[in-house]
Amino acid sequence: MATIDDATLREILTTSPVIAVLGVHHEPEKAAYYVPEYLHDEGYRIIGVNPTFTEQTLFGERVRATLAEITEAVDIVDVFRRPEQIPLHVEDILAMQPRPKVVWFQLGIKNEDAAKILEAAGITVVQNRCTLADHQRLGLGAPSSS
Repeated sequence: MATIDDATLREILTTSPVIAVLGVHHEPEKAAYYVPEYLHDEGYRIIGVNPTFTEQTLFGERVRATLAEITEAVDIVDVFRRPEQIPLHVEDILAMQPRPKVVWFQLGIKNEDAAKILEAAGITVVQNRCTLADHQRLGLGAPSSS
């Protein structure tokens, strides 16, 4: 497992305009809502994936039930699923055409077996990191008005 350094994180976040959020949520207090909301506000296109919310539109996009329903290229699959549920999604991620450049497991989420499979397929895997926190820490966000 390669350690992801800040230069790599910066490159990922500055060259990946389309993000599929696996496990997106509609409740504003949940990280699976406020993290993609922040990214959307920063100019990323967010495509939410959660079979529970397919009747909804979040961040200007209809929520998809599965990754397979996304027909366009996605740069990052941002994962908000429990670590034990990750293997259920590996096949779907590998079936995406084209494949995403990056699969990002959010803070608290690690699955080494899934990461090995994805990396063997040429996909960069970031584990146990928050896209929002890294985006802000690396100074990529618009200055806050507070």
